[in-house]
Amino acid sequence: MSIGRPDPGGHKPPGTLGGAVEPTQSVAKRSPRRWLVLLGILLSALTLSGIAASPAMADTVSTEDSTEEFEYFFTGNVTFDDEPLEGVRITVEGADDFEAETETDAEGRWRIGVPEKGEYELTLDEDTLPEGVVVAEGQATITSEFGLTKLKAVNFFLGEGQRTTTDFGAQVLIRFINGLNFGLLLALAAIGLSLIFGTTGLSNFAHAEMVTFGALMMLTFGVDLAFPIWLAIIIAIVLSAALGWTLDAVIWKPLRRRGVGLIQLMIVSIGLSLAIRYIYQFIYGGSTRQLPGATLASDIHLGPVSMSWVDLASMITSVVVLAAVAYFLLRTRIGKATRAVSDNASLAAASGIDVDRVIRIVWVMGAALAGLSGILWAYFRPGVSWDMGFQILLLIFAAVTLGGLGTAFGALVGSIIVGLFIEMSTLWLPSDMKYVGALVVLILVLLFRPQGILGRRERIG
Repeated sequence: MSIGRPDPGGHKPPGTLGGAVEPTQSVAKRSPRRWLVLLGILLSALTLSGIAASPAMADTVSTEDSTEEFEYFFTGNVTFDDEPLEGVRITVEGADDFEAETETDAEGRWRIGVPEKGEYELTLDEDTLPEGVVVAEGQATITSEFGLTKLKAVNFFLGEGQRTTTDFGAQVLIRFINGLNFGLLLALAAIGLSLIFGTTGLSNFAHAEMVTFGALMMLTFGVDLAFPIWLAIIIAIVLSAALGWTLDAVIWKPLRRRGVGLIQLMIVSIGLSLAIRYIYQFIYGGSTRQLPGATLASDIHLGPVSMSWVDLASMITSVVVLAAVAYFLLRTRIGKATRAVSDNASLAAASGIDVDRVIRIVWVMGAALAGLSGILWAYFRPGVSWDMGFQILLLIFAAVTLGGLGTAFGALVGSIIVGLFIEMSTLWLPSDMKYVGALVVLILVLLFRPQGILGRRERIG
């Protein structure tokens, strides 16, 4: 058989070299299908790459470092005389040091995403507003939180006017008045804590929850039950005093009789503080609520200082109550017995003083003062929350230690110093660091005078 010779019928032998043409013809017949398959794969790849390259469907908020996807959003419009304002900066701040900002678009719209539901502060930067446009007084920063939806609209009220600046001397005077007001309400809580420490030796960390208790009772009777304000305040103070009596009768007196040491008592107070605090959160929730009259306008003007009637009433109330406490300690028989027990409980008992009765009175009075301090603190912040007492607990301890442990008048002096320094320090320090500055002053004072300002140096050995 010759290689490559065709057979008589025109067919090539399958084993010859010429027979290799048959597979080639078969491939040629199937090649259109393969090209169609390859074309389909190519189109699919292009489609997928287009989807991957396209913007995500979820709303995003751009930051300097990355783009984060959020589920909850604040939104709003910034307009003046029905004209949109473009390029106005909006900043949002929340828990866990979250902070983001955005600017309004050409139609005056803005939108900021946040990671979770909660309370946030939204601030409009007045420097980015056009000349002659200002934010209504008290509306540059708005505290807001989400309801049932994932979108929350926030509006800033604009008007015609001129932005004014306050000179340094006026700022000093304004902060001095605010610091004095804060120091006076801080003194109410600090004096009660100091008296308890002086008569029992206990560093009561649950004193913060006594402060919160007064504000929560005011919220319950003044807002939820709509009692008159004056009646709600009286009820809150009486219930605070009853709380002090109950805590001493149920917990502290039995522990004193068992001879439990001061370190163990302090640990018990820490556990009691945590338990009561989270009971408050379980009952009242984690949101911040306002007391009646907490948002009154500042109608009283004393030079550059503006204050509301609530601020003035708070300062007058603090001064009157502190004067009454001073009279009680200096002029009344029980007050003198209290000072005797604070100086030397054993000697006071040997002199015929009922030490347990004096301690019970101190607990009642200290809790009542703490409750009143909580009410005034709720107006000063402003707002009532489940952990509001804990927020100033270290400041209360700082005031007591600075003035002198166990001395009521030392607690008063220490509280005023702490309150003034906190407010005055904001002239140079950021507001977030003002509490830290007060604790630094405490450390410096104790380095040079360990017994405090009005405390007595103890003899060792």
